[in-house]
Amino acid sequence: MLDSIIKNGLVFDGLGTPPMRVDIGIKAGYIDSIEPSLKLPSKEVYDADGLWVMPGFVDIHTHYDLELEIAPGLTESVQHGVTSVVIGNCSLSLAIGEPKVLADIFQRVETLSPVLIQKWLQSSVSWSTPRQYLKHLQTDLMLGANVAPMLGHSALRAEVMGLERSLTDRATVNDLAKMRSIAIDALDAGFIGISIDMFPWHMMSGAWRGRSIPSQHADFREYSMLADVCRDRDAVFQTTPNIQRLMSMFELVRMGLGLGRPPLRMTILAALDTVQNRLLWRLFAPILFVLNRILGCNIRFQTLTEPFTIYSDGPVTPLFEEFPCGVKLNDCDSRSERQQLWRSTSFKSQFRREWTAGGLKSFHRQLELMEILQCPDRTLEGMSFAAAARQLGQHPVTCLMDLLEQYDTDLRWVATGANDRLKPRLALMRHPHILPGFTDAGAHVRNLGYYDGALSLLKQAVTTGFMSPAKAISRITSEPAQWFGLDTGVIKIGAKADLVLLRPEALSQPISPQIQINDPILDGDPRMVKRGSESIIQTVYIKGKAVVQSGEIIDRLGRERLGEVLRSIRSMRRKREV
Repeated sequence: MLDSIIKNGLVFDGLGTPPMRVDIGIKAGYIDSIEPSLKLPSKEVYDADGLWVMPGFVDIHTHYDLELEIAPGLTESVQHGVTSVVIGNCSLSLAIGEPKVLADIFQRVETLSPVLIQKWLQSSVSWSTPRQYLKHLQTDLMLGANVAPMLGHSALRAEVMGLERSLTDRATVNDLAKMRSIAIDALDAGFIGISIDMFPWHMMSGAWRGRSIPSQHADFREYSMLADVCRDRDAVFQTTPNIQRLMSMFELVRMGLGLGRPPLRMTILAALDTVQNRLLWRLFAPILFVLNRILGCNIRFQTLTEPFTIYSDGPVTPLFEEFPCGVKLNDCDSRSERQQLWRSTSFKSQFRREWTAGGLKSFHRQLELMEILQCPDRTLEGMSFAAAARQLGQHPVTCLMDLLEQYDTDLRWVATGANDRLKPRLALMRHPHILPGFTDAGAHVRNLGYYDGALSLLKQAVTTGFMSPAKAISRITSEPAQWFGLDTGVIKIGAKADLVLLRPEALSQPISPQIQINDPILDGDPRMVKRGSESIIQTVYIKGKAVVQSGEIIDRLGRERLGEVLRSIRSMRRKREV
């Protein structure tokens, strides 16, 4: 007898093929049968007439590592149809290392809530190796979504070298040998890859606050060693180049070259249509053609499926990590410390110079595009900083500094830095070597919330027609799963029954705006989230059990172990061959 049958739905298999109206039989958490009209006995029958049935969505770039330890249901993503997540991105992971060291690496990079950090530190489970961490994920946590972990280089480097040396020294031959040994064991145990980080915004908190995280202090030979470990196992090598040092991109290309050797399976953040450089997006297609078609690489960029809009609290924002005065402001633990900086004439002069300086940068710093959302002076709300300066009769940068000094974090503002134009955004999402991802789900909880990135792509496919629904679904299910080596993202007999049932007529909605809630998981601390998916998604299944129904989270999510640790299918094949 089947556990359940989903009848009369229009089924998209996730492979991009035209949908079919078939019934799906589920038994023991897996798809047992797919037929036009199932007649087998079943404990439950679900009539999906008028609904689209598809595989659960795969989010390839999250930072849920810490939140998994506190709230393993991952409700913010699951309610938007996500049933599998990749963690351990940007060199950050909990796979190895002392909890306090890992907390100091994570907290500022991902602007995680201190509440979340403290909750984890108070209840953290001890493990010594990446292999033990995998066992912890599989046996100790009531996973909601499936989890595919990567080994974070910052955690690895800090553990092998000690935190101080990892932030100040070049790795010795002995250090490299230890890192290599641990990395090999991690991949052989089931980690799907290794992540490194070169992005200059990523800073430490704690005693080493304001210093860039360990992965950024490695040299080419260290990165290359880890890349070769991934190459040998066809594992994923996730990278973030340093946009302020173009040579970093050439170093990544050098590592990824496949001429005369197997290509490195590399994914790079990020392909975006940036406000700072309106021509940049046009370069990704020819660059990827040369790299993948001519130079033998296997590179996938990642892009965001909607405008890249970041919310900030006065001077406390990841956008300020890009220049020294901004780093100093983020270093401060209190308003009084920041006000002490502002009282310095030399600090203000330096801030002005850095804000207006030329050169390569990620954040555009265009004050006419930075909007004041909340301010004790209510007359300024809804204005850009440039408009506020005109009203106050000030130079724009002077106005910015005065408002930051006077109101500190009581001043909340927002700016969009990329992907705000529809045509370039669709072109990036359409490109076969650019994966829709880069949601950063679970990170920057006060600054952004792109938990519905997969649905945003699907909405745009339906409303613009830039790709068929079947193709759009494959882009957020089987395509990323296959490239990352994950056994998910397809509806077929024998597959785990991770499914999304949605109302197609509701996909005509625009991209949902970000809103702020007081999150119980964070003891009421604010979090940016998305809403609106409840009118689109009817049901989400994980391992054959409904976890979302008509927009409501079902209690079993986070209370029953439904998700699994997704190990690399390529690694599993190699083990069988051996």
